Amino acid sequence: MRILHLADLHLGKILQEQPLIEDQKYMLEEIIKKVQEENIEIILISGDIYDRSIPQTDAVDMLDYFLNKLIKDLKKQVFIISGNHDSKERLGFGNKIFENDGLYISSKYEGQIKKVELQDEYGKLNIYLLPFIKPVEVKKYFEDEILSYDETIKKIIEKENIDETQRNIILTHQFVTCIGEEVERTDSETISLGGIDNVDISNYDKFDYVAIGHVHRPQRIGRDTARYAGTMLKYSFSEVNHKKTIPIIDFKEKGNINIKLVELTPLRDMREIKGPIEELTKKENYKNTNTEDYIKAIITNEEPVYDAIGQIRKVYPNVLKLEIQNSKSSVSQNDEKEKELQNIKNKSEVELFNEFYKFQNYTELNDEQTQVIENIVKEIKGY
Repeated sequence: MRILHLADLHLGKILQEQPLIEDQKYMLEEIIKKVQEENIEIILISGDIYDRSIPQTDAVDMLDYFLNKLIKDLKKQVFIISGNHDSKERLGFGNKIFENDGLYISSKYEGQIKKVELQDEYGKLNIYLLPFIKPVEVKKYFEDEILSYDETIKKIIEKENIDETQRNIILTHQFVTCIGEEVERTDSETISLGGIDNVDISNYDKFDYVAIGHVHRPQRIGRDTARYAGTMLKYSFSEVNHKKTIPIIDFKEKGNINIKLVELTPLRDMREIKGPIEELTKKENYKNTNTEDYIKAIITNEEPVYDAIGQIRKVYPNVLKLEIQNSKSSVSQNDEKEKELQNIKNKSEVELFNEFYKFQNYTELNDEQTQVIENIVKEIKGY
């Protein structure tokens, strides 16, 4: 069985107010080509299909096109779980109907991990689909109190009757870690304080391959056969030095697994340029680069630069971020951070929540929702 592992598509992603729809469409087409060139039979997508719980129409249309090409045109089987960015209800709509065509979706844990049995010349291959979970969401399925993400995943997997003599794969979307190893994360991910959402890789020991989503940098965790697929594109400037790859898994008889990492080339790369503005805009310094790339420009001139962003955009039309770094900027940046912090302190809890809600859902709280949040804040504060 030849398998492609994807994760964290984040369809509909907007970076610094720049929609990435065109870039995502291009990359999905490249993945479709890889599926054909590499004779892929199975595609696993380990969560965060969309960037928002209420995805834009363009994002929904992209996924519809992608799945139609894979399933209808190429006759491949696709397995999807929900991630923390996805709406469980929206992603799970119609999942029973789609199974007739080879699309298997698990968006919500309902007391048992969804299992699909496949067959090839080497025998049975079991694919388990475990969507993103929070302990509070699954507490009703267990008698005792669940204290952590790690315990929750452990109990969920222990509940299953997994035949370890057969070949088993699991899709999971959690912050999976391994003692003694550092997981490389980026600022495009939500980072929890204190690591309370950690799930140890040992919980998945019964599975021959662990297809993990959630962390954006492709990497192995604990063993070669447990991997974060990573994102197909760079979604923050903290990723400028990353190489995006996708794992292709050749799964033969039990214990015989080969993994190949195939590099992805985007329509536009994400780069950081740094120096005096006159050097950055000098033709010999950019003539051999793709000026359509997404750019973070760091200007190091000591004297003020007139219309810096305008000058840079004449060369790099897709400048998304501009910074000034010189002997004076460190002081001004500290002042700016202090103002930002003070601005947050001056806002009420309800105002801050409303800003977060608007960012996630493209609309503000209505009067009824605002009242609910106000009541919750009062209850927490004890008045």
